[in-house]
Amino acid sequence: MLETIYTIPVNEAFEAGLQEETQNCPFCRLYEKLQTIELDTILGAAMMEPDVRIKTNEEGFCQDHYQMMLHAKNKLGLALMLESHLEQLKKELTEGPLAALKGKGKTAGERIDRLASTCYVCRRIDESLSKMVENAVYLWEQDRDFRRKLEGQPYLCLTHFKRFAEAGRRSLGKKQFAEFYGTLEKLTLSYLSELKEDVSWFCKKFDYRYDKEPWGNAKDAVERAVTFLK
Repeated sequence: MLETIYTIPVNEAFEAGLQEETQNCPFCRLYEKLQTIELDTILGAAMMEPDVRIKTNEEGFCQDHYQMMLHAKNKLGLALMLESHLEQLKKELTEGPLAALKGKGKTAGERIDRLASTCYVCRRIDESLSKMVENAVYLWEQDRDFRRKLEGQPYLCLTHFKRFAEAGRRSLGKKQFAEFYGTLEKLTLSYLSELKEDVSWFCKKFDYRYDKEPWGNAKDAVERAVTFLK
């Protein structure tokens, strides 16, 4: 089912991709927008909501999002969450799952591993992005204008190429999916070929024989390659 709350930002992200100054993956743009919203929310009023505090105590945050919150303006918000989170871990260490670490049980180790691999913000972003990817497939199926927007994107990064294709395979018929995947494949392979040439030229520019040749689009090729891959 089409959900407008997720369709509007999808359309906006794909429209932005048609602008010359916006040269990145539309789903990466959506991810960054969602990340900003979630971090602003969690450091704002949401930190005082009991149900949110329960979840952040249980899941914690990944290293990247801890670092982003550390550099945000509202360090008090992070401190209040950490106060609650550390109190929860203290209880677990003395009387709960973590206390089993002094014995032979696996409970404590599993709890620490789970805490190291979960992040409240990452989960929230992923849930919203999943709905946006599904709505993007729906828009492609129902809206010819959206197909034009997709074809006009600079590229899809490798991670979101995979995710978009998998969503299409789940939702579309065989014939439709073949057409849909063909668009994604053409878009991705075209950029991949261009990127490979730029990286190769970047490498050649360190050979004295090419010293006086123009850089072309190769100066930021390494950065763009990393962005495309991850």
